[in-house]
Amino acid sequence: MAMLDFEKKYRVRGGTLLGGDLFDFWIGPFYVGIFGVLTAIFAVLGTVLIIYGASQDTFNLWQISIAPPDLSYGLALAPMMEGGLWQIITVCALGAFIAWALRQAEISKKLGMGYHVPVAFAVAILAYATLVVFRPLLMGAWGHGFPYGILSHLDWVSNVGYQYLHFHYNPAHMLAVTFFFTTTLALALHGGLILSVTNPKKGESVKTAEHENTFFRDVVGYSIGSLGIHRLGLFLALNAAFWSAVCIIISGPFWTRGWPEWWNWWLNVPIWSWGG
Repeated sequence: MAMLDFEKKYRVRGGTLLGGDLFDFWIGPFYVGIFGVLTAIFAVLGTVLIIYGASQDTFNLWQISIAPPDLSYGLALAPMMEGGLWQIITVCALGAFIAWALRQAEISKKLGMGYHVPVAFAVAILAYATLVVFRPLLMGAWGHGFPYGILSHLDWVSNVGYQYLHFHYNPAHMLAVTFFFTTTLALALHGGLILSVTNPKKGESVKTAEHENTFFRDVVGYSIGSLGIHRLGLFLALNAAFWSAVCIIISGPFWTRGWPEWWNWWLNVPIWSWGG
């Protein structure tokens, strides 16, 4: 009930980023806003176009594939069924993602919060845009984007990896994977700790933050604290997305050979020839 009382005070008009009072209302628990409307329009249009594209071949969820234009089209607009559909769907996806991030920012502004959530989501959008916009632009053809489909997307990932002999030798990929795994570890440790102190057995009392800090001081000798663990989690997650974008955008536009070759610099470090 306390939450419901708070929501009555906060759900008032004003504080929008764009559009003034236009769509400045709630439907049940959901804030609409002009960016919410834009998100819905882009999402519905993109979904309808995917269904339309799939209807030309198959409705098998595993086989659906909306391919980008052939490389011969370069950066030009392609005919609808020869990649133009992919281009429009990509615009719809970017429109929906960006509008959703701005909706998050608008809600944050209304609540008087920081913009950490929309900024974090923007990094995820950056990773997507890197694959379908920035890398194709740098390589001179929309055909370098990935297809929209489950198996076809996995095939694209595999093929790109083999183009560079062994993608795991990409140093930015190493960083990205490390941050992804560490994010999972940090979330598991944090989630496990919170559940262990706030979900006691029947008849036992809920433990306090002192118990949480003591646990990690006893285990690893240091507790980062309640605020610190969330700062660390955000740092790890943002780096995972950022380096995943870096690892693909440098593959092709800036490095065209096999990634194992990149490590030849290590063999050429003068230290190995000392005393030889």
